[in-house]
Amino acid sequence: MSGPLVEGPLAGITVVGLEQAISAPLATRHLADLGARVIKIEAPKYGDSTRAYDTVVGGLSAHFTWLNHGKESAALDLRADSDMAVLHGILARADVLVSNLAPGALGRLGLGTNELAERYPRLIIVDISGYGTGGSLDHKRAYDLLVQAEAGSCSITGMPGQPAKPGIPVADCGTALYAYSAILAALYNRERTGEGAIIPIAMLDTVAELMGFALNQVIHSDVEPTPVGMGSPMIAPYGAYATSDAQTAVLGTTNDREWRKLAGLIGRPELGDEPRYLHNEDRVAAREELDDIVGAWCARHPLADIQEAADAAGIGNARLNSVHDLANHPQLRERGRWREVGTPSGPVPALLPPAVALGWPVRSGSVPALGEHTEAIRAEFKDKALDR
Repeated sequence: MSGPLVEGPLAGITVVGLEQAISAPLATRHLADLGARVIKIEAPKYGDSTRAYDTVVGGLSAHFTWLNHGKESAALDLRADSDMAVLHGILARADVLVSNLAPGALGRLGLGTNELAERYPRLIIVDISGYGTGGSLDHKRAYDLLVQAEAGSCSITGMPGQPAKPGIPVADCGTALYAYSAILAALYNRERTGEGAIIPIAMLDTVAELMGFALNQVIHSDVEPTPVGMGSPMIAPYGAYATSDAQTAVLGTTNDREWRKLAGLIGRPELGDEPRYLHNEDRVAAREELDDIVGAWCARHPLADIQEAADAAGIGNARLNSVHDLANHPQLRERGRWREVGTPSGPVPALLPPAVALGWPVRSGSVPALGEHTEAIRAEFKDKALDR
């Protein structure tokens, strides 16, 4: 095996982000982490909509800081011929374009994907939309909540009669990760063929894929999954239980063998062979009574004792943490998962990307001010919009 890289594995790759909100910016930030140059095109005066969400990070928003470090910001008015010429100058030398603008926005700007592919045949073009093209919902704006509602995700989250949006923006983040992985595959394919790619990604398709287990249940049994709060409609017992020291233990069984272990753990080994609880489908049907049994045992023990006993028995378990708890989580600290990134108001902590090979350097660039790099980019790319 060769030694560690001096630059990230994507050094030399230029990415253009016609991006806003979460899905495209998260995908391009991960590319920046691995060494790609990411040029973020923003509207003058306003910029990415997430810039204005709040001011908690030294005047910047929490969302924008999370999604945009390591990028350059060029404030270009794409309705002006001169700035559009600059964009084409960038595209002539770019490797990847990622866009998640409003439906039809690329076409209205004269940047239709087919036209771009013809003009820049080596360019990898990722067009993120809410609902794709070819259906009756093509025109609709799409935010994370809206897509999760359309795709049924909210219906299996929360409690019966009280649907809820998952706290993490699953539609946005899932789409970002599909975009990220597809870009890496397209770069690899271009190395072999010399050809770029058009990659349309619909947020609806992302959430529909992630709903696969629930879809299969409905398709094959016609039974609608019932949300169960801190648990899964498909597995039991599997949930959150109050402890004697006012904590919350989260315990899970994922198969029949684990159920027998859990029955022994709570001092009721006979339940492991009880015919009414023998298989997962049986236990799902008896969820309430099993939750009562496990909950009564947890209520008599402090969290530390429950976790120690569960670990010893080979039962998966966790503590229900707050976001404050996550920010101070010892597992992240002890494994060196934090780094610093720059912002216009000074350095701030940020997590390292989850998937990095040993020996790959991670770039910890800065969060750009709106238009911070505009003039430098204009000077670099003006009059360079030549066919490749």
